[in-house]
Amino acid sequence: MTPATNSTSCCTPITDGTIDLDTAGDMALRFKALGDPARVRLVNLIASNREMCVCELTEPLGLSQPTVSHHLKVLVSAGLIEREQRGKWAYFTINEGELGHLAHALLNETQPVATPADDALSVA
Repeated sequence: MTPATNSTSCCTPITDGTIDLDTAGDMALRFKALGDPARVRLVNLIASNREMCVCELTEPLGLSQPTVSHHLKVLVSAGLIEREQRGKWAYFTINEGELGHLAHALLNETQPVATPADDALSVA
């Protein structure tokens, strides 16, 4: 016996609040960069300290400097962190705008997600 088919849909099609394919692809690349536990830890370390030198990141992760540098390069390429060269050392900061944009797009909020920099501006 075959189940009866109903010509009316049980649910209203969802069209509001969805992100377009290009935005989803961009977001997927950024989330892919966070697909490694070491990279998540790097983002957390840098965010907790506002700015960190590459030389400060190897010991907390227990990874070699070349491995940490590779992970940092992936995060920079994804736009999640920013790199500034000072002499022979590279310093890294969180790209708060990009992380805020990512959260905003994922949560489909009508207002951008506030970053700590935005909070400092609103106090002044």
